[in-house]
Amino acid sequence: MEDRPNVYDFSLDEWVEWLRQRGEPAFRARQLYRHLYVHLTTDPAAMTDWPVRLREKLAAETQWGVLQPTARVEGDRGWTRKVAWALPQGHPLETVLMVYPDRATVCVSSQSGCPMQCVFCATGKLGFLHDCSPGEMIEQVIWAAREVRQMAAAPGATHPDHLTNVVFMGMGEPFNNFEAWWQAVERLHDPNGFNLGARNFTVSTVGLVPGIERLAAQSLPVNLAISLHAADDDLRSAMMPVNKRYPIAALMAAARAYTEKTRRRVSFEYVLLHEQNDTPAQADQLADWLRPPAGRPLLAHVNLIPWNPVPGTPLSRSSRRRVDDFKAILQARGVPCTVRIERGVDIAAACGQLAGPAASS
Repeated sequence: MEDRPNVYDFSLDEWVEWLRQRGEPAFRARQLYRHLYVHLTTDPAAMTDWPVRLREKLAAETQWGVLQPTARVEGDRGWTRKVAWALPQGHPLETVLMVYPDRATVCVSSQSGCPMQCVFCATGKLGFLHDCSPGEMIEQVIWAAREVRQMAAAPGATHPDHLTNVVFMGMGEPFNNFEAWWQAVERLHDPNGFNLGARNFTVSTVGLVPGIERLAAQSLPVNLAISLHAADDDLRSAMMPVNKRYPIAALMAAARAYTEKTRRRVSFEYVLLHEQNDTPAQADQLADWLRPPAGRPLLAHVNLIPWNPVPGTPLSRSSRRRVDDFKAILQARGVPCTVRIERGVDIAAACGQLAGPAASS
């Protein structure tokens, strides 16, 4: 393994110090930051506002990214793109770019594998392998930003020419890697660099209550999504072992405290499995949590997600009729909800499918 640091693991202040130790002025750090995060420069040699000797020193003492692409696939007529990476330790990682006429979203992995063992998720079958560094998460975003820029340069392109949203919904549980994840958010938000608005970030958690509480205390208004997937403890514990530690009542209390402190809405992700969690009784129980008969409604929105096939899992997805019936019950109870648009299913890039399999270019 290389022992040279990854350029994306340095904050602006750390670059100032790196340059100071080499007798260079602080403004060079801001120049470098613009190359990395605005120009999306791929090679130190292209930094013509730096002296040649300093560019050579940078190239010799750092790595311009550490993720090694092992496969790349496209789906949805090229509007969804997935890249599989090998981390320096050899562990797999996957990143998904989804482009729409009005936005471009990258789904970032915060860990290789995942320790949470949700039964419907391919990533959980890998177990935990590696916590990504801030730079390894940022690299995924930079890859997506370059892809969007290249796509927008094609004749007749009508979508944005820049990345508009970053969602930490890929492999892993971000709150199990909170420090590194938050550093990545802060650097991507930094107006000296990538300058992405805080409300353009979304983090998804399986329901780690301490992480929700910690997020509520942060300064940036990042969006929160909670993977719920069942409305009673017995079923949710069978589907998601984390529920044994943080049952639904504790999770809802944390979500309510979060909304009251931040004044921001929580999204609940709900994967629908045929005749398991897609029954009318489950829909009513979910509505009871979010719109209690006695008490204030929770500031929340539900994203209904038809389950995406995972090989070797004895599960089946809900029919469209059952999805629509579930949605209708929630709406009749005053719960805002939508059915997520499916993207990337044909290339195993959809929700719950990321597992680092070999893919063809």
